[in-house]
Amino acid sequence: MRNFNYSALPRLTPAVGNIIVANVIMYVITLYAESRGTHLATLLGAYYPDSPDFHSWQIISYMFMHSTNLGHIFFNMLGLYYFGVVLENIWGTERFVYFYFLCGIGAYLFQVMIQGIEVHQITGTFHSIYQDGIGLNFDLSQKLNSINSPTVGASGAVFGILVAFGILFPNTELIFLYFPFPVKAKFIVSGYVLLELYSAIVNNPGDHVAHLAHLGGGLVGFLILRIWNSKNYKRFY
Repeated sequence: MRNFNYSALPRLTPAVGNIIVANVIMYVITLYAESRGTHLATLLGAYYPDSPDFHSWQIISYMFMHSTNLGHIFFNMLGLYYFGVVLENIWGTERFVYFYFLCGIGAYLFQVMIQGIEVHQITGTFHSIYQDGIGLNFDLSQKLNSINSPTVGASGAVFGILVAFGILFPNTELIFLYFPFPVKAKFIVSGYVLLELYSAIVNNPGDHVAHLAHLGGGLVGFLILRIWNSKNYKRFY
């Protein structure tokens, strides 16, 4: 474990730069498509596998889609830049790319697994399309509607990067908008994980954030680091 000096902004690295550019391009295309009445999220967002709108490519494409809310893509790309360049510098581009996409795919799979359990509790099967709606109260109907909505954003992959940074550089002091004083990375990451876990458990119907995907990305990131460390890769740190 070691500290990382943030006295100067880190230089943009190849993979992080290309991922940011790809996300920004897709965001602009999404805005243009929305202005024309076309919702790209129905094609490129990630659906529950039982949905008729599900396609295999969505497991990757959803990571490059964001809502039209500027804050969604801005904070994801800020986190990717702020922490991703550090990891790419110490791992190399190839390993970083593997890590990023594995966290993103794992985030989706983790969300689907938990959603499958919820669907089974509601319908008695793993089919999320409830045919007649008889016997479902409003809250359960809303939950099924939420499950059948597309997931978009790079948050799961970025959350895996955040967890990795917190593990590798736990005592690095960071300053965020909400904290007027430096806080060690291990406390920020731990607090963020607990906040996501609480939000996922509460499951507020008005909350459209995919907290399960965030947790899944963080869990996959943690497991990957454990595997790499157990194999004693010289480039781990």
